[in-house]
Amino acid sequence: MIVLTSNGLSNEKLLDEIKKLSLSGKAALVVTADNEYKEKNYHVERLTSELQSLGLTVECFDFDTQSPKELIAFDVVELIGGNPYYLLNSILTNGFIDVLRDFADNKCIIGCSAGAVVLTPTLRLIDIFTPEMNIVNLNNFSACNLTDVQIFPHYNKFIKRFDKLEEKVSNYEKANNCNVVRLNDGEAVIVNNNSINLTYASLREGGGPR
Repeated sequence: MIVLTSNGLSNEKLLDEIKKLSLSGKAALVVTADNEYKEKNYHVERLTSELQSLGLTVECFDFDTQSPKELIAFDVVELIGGNPYYLLNSILTNGFIDVLRDFADNKCIIGCSAGAVVLTPTLRLIDIFTPEMNIVNLNNFSACNLTDVQIFPHYNKFIKRFDKLEEKVSNYEKANNCNVVRLNDGEAVIVNNNSINLTYASLREGGGPR
């Protein structure tokens, strides 16, 4: 199962829905995307608390310093936000793609912001807006492709930050013959056994995802 979120399980309705899945065991909170602060990232405490509320024990995990074999011991993986280019490069360089695919197919993987974007087919849409974050000089923006769903996280915040954001996202959809789910904070897309549930992207006032 894959849960693509804008900022974690921060919406009570979403958190309650995830609780129905009766997850158990150990969760790895992957801090790699914050290449500067790692486990000291501002959001780690909240994300840890959310996972603990599901009945999971939580440990921080870093793709840069730990191995895929170590990750296999966990039951749930959550990738925090930060720099998607850096995170994707670490996943590919350190050989984590196969174990993440196994989590998507047989366990549970949760992505937050950049941690969600890397699970989708590509970083090309993100690169339209934040190419300066490509500090690892990625030339190939193909991502983990664990789901066909493409998202744009923090939509309600970024629409104020980026000029003509909606126009650019719409043009991207037309050029690439795809649909992009605009996720506000507190929203998510759940992909379970190839079934895509967009219910939680419709929690916003005034309608559902675009």
